[in-house]
Amino acid sequence: MSTIAYVIAGSEATGGAGLQADLKTFERLGVYGVGTITCIVSFDPKSNWGHRFVPVASQVIADQIEAATSAHSLDVVKIGMLGTPDTVSTVASSLALQPWRHVVVDPVLICKGQEPGAALDTDNALRTEILPLATVITPNLFEAQTLSGMDTLDTVDDLGEAARRIADLGPKYVVVKGGVGLAGDEAIDVVFDGQDVTVLRAPKIGDERVSGAGCVFAAAITAELAKGASVLDAVSTAKDFAHAGIVGRITTNAPFTAVGWRDRA
Repeated sequence: MSTIAYVIAGSEATGGAGLQADLKTFERLGVYGVGTITCIVSFDPKSNWGHRFVPVASQVIADQIEAATSAHSLDVVKIGMLGTPDTVSTVASSLALQPWRHVVVDPVLICKGQEPGAALDTDNALRTEILPLATVITPNLFEAQTLSGMDTLDTVDDLGEAARRIADLGPKYVVVKGGVGLAGDEAIDVVFDGQDVTVLRAPKIGDERVSGAGCVFAAAITAELAKGASVLDAVSTAKDFAHAGIVGRITTNAPFTAVGWRDRA
């Protein structure tokens, strides 16, 4: 029987992030992927590649989750972009209908393409309704700063402190990603397991942000957890996998590069 992982996330039309990147990651890691679309994001090439954001109706999301969980025995899920308070509530209510072995949350906060007030409402709903369900949450620097309430995250110790504060919101494990935003030659992530902080390091591959890297990282954690790995082992494997994707990144006509695996046939 195939190992199955589930993702609830937005569609990203260029293929470099969102549900498209998640399902590709699952496949490359030997896991059968099932996905539910929460919103559609398409960059606008006529307007400086800004975000165009279209939410999927709540009932349609609920219907997708009902179909996916009825057809498959799903117990490991990744939550990506939700986008509206109604979507957050729909997903939280649907997840509550069955037990989950692991819930991985990639906390997409302020949604580009939304009015600031609506985006803040979504952020607050995510904190109260989704974060307490999480086995693992994977905030980047901006998300970690926002969730922790810290003014700055400049050092590895700052990342660890942010992780501890975010754990107070409910997640069992917090992975704060330093990425290219932390000074130095290394891409540093910290993992807080409720007691101890583990530091993961890899050489930086340039200083540009790579579209989809966070999606791929969280999806790889999800795939490894679906296969039975421990959380720390899953995070370590995911870091190596995402690092390889950044090394093999692809150039697009948009003003960003995307995760790729051209060197990993």
